[in-house]
Amino acid sequence: MILMTDIHVRSFTGSTLKPYLHSIAKLRVEMFKDFPYFEDPDLAQETQYLRKIIAHKETIGVLIFDNTTLVGASLGCPLLIEEHAIHQPFLERKLDIASYFYFGDSALLKHYRGRGIGHHFFDAREAHVAHYKKYKHICFCIPTHSEVESARPPDYVPLFDFWRKRGYVHYPEMQSYLTWKTIGKAHPVEHPMSFWIKDL
Repeated sequence: MILMTDIHVRSFTGSTLKPYLHSIAKLRVEMFKDFPYFEDPDLAQETQYLRKIIAHKETIGVLIFDNTTLVGASLGCPLLIEEHAIHQPFLERKLDIASYFYFGDSALLKHYRGRGIGHHFFDAREAHVAHYKKYKHICFCIPTHSEVESARPPDYVPLFDFWRKRGYVHYPEMQSYLTWKTIGKAHPVEHPMSFWIKDL
């Protein structure tokens, strides 16, 4: 599929993502440096996480290429294979995590943003989930910590309306706590994440 001259969207599943693993990891650590994560990047840790995720045959990666250069990536995987901290709010409510598919963060180089690529990320991943009749819900989580709000870039546009229009509902009471080291801090700390869910 061609979005514009020389910009291509391609989807890969499971182990077919292996050739792109390191490029995806580099894109993701660059994204996590920015608002609202401000994460002190650990490329080795990110690569290890991706290696685990793409080992599952139902994982999808939607990749954006400019000619042959990877400029964007968006992942999705069964919620079951994510870390326990992400499972926690579902388990507390006795929800069947096997019926949920989890969308990871989308990484896209700044130069390519604002061109509608986000719709392709969601279109391709949602179509992939629909193929598996066992999944009844799609979920993802975002940081909710307020201490970084003062550092919000003036050109930052929240995606809340975009997600709502696609049928996702915010459940702020469903929170996970993920640990990472913020840039400029000495030690990793827990950060609250709240969930958005779409029923299929």
